Amino acid sequence: MKFGSEAWVLKKREEIRLEAAQMKFLRHLLGITKLDKEKNNCIRGKTGAQNIVKEIKQYQKKWLQHVQRMDTNRIPKQALQYRPKGRRNIGRPKKRWTSIGGSRNREQETRLTLHEHDDDDDDDDEVYLYL
Repeated sequence: MKFGSEAWVLKKREEIRLEAAQMKFLRHLLGITKLDKEKNNCIRGKTGAQNIVKEIKQYQKKWLQHVQRMDTNRIPKQALQYRPKGRRNIGRPKKRWTSIGGSRNREQETRLTLHEHDDDDDDDDEVYLYL
């Protein structure tokens, strides 16, 4: 289920679907139906399984650390550091792997930070918004 997940960019809908598939498999493994109304945490406790989304995020973090330790001439390191030239298309930017599992953590991603940049010779204050 996690094969190739080091390069996945998971959206919320995909996370929910992965958890549902995992729970369906674990329920079938234990012979429990949804009518038994067992909580997911109880089922995971009985099987010793961890939440699949947490496992994938840990796997991605380990993979990122592994790639960062590589020499600069290795292809995965070059792909991670690649910055395309030119302009992007109009519209909302696509999710990127580095913005999800890269150097920022989840709290830094969702928190908005305003930073004012003051120049003595310019009266206009620029406000930068970091996501």
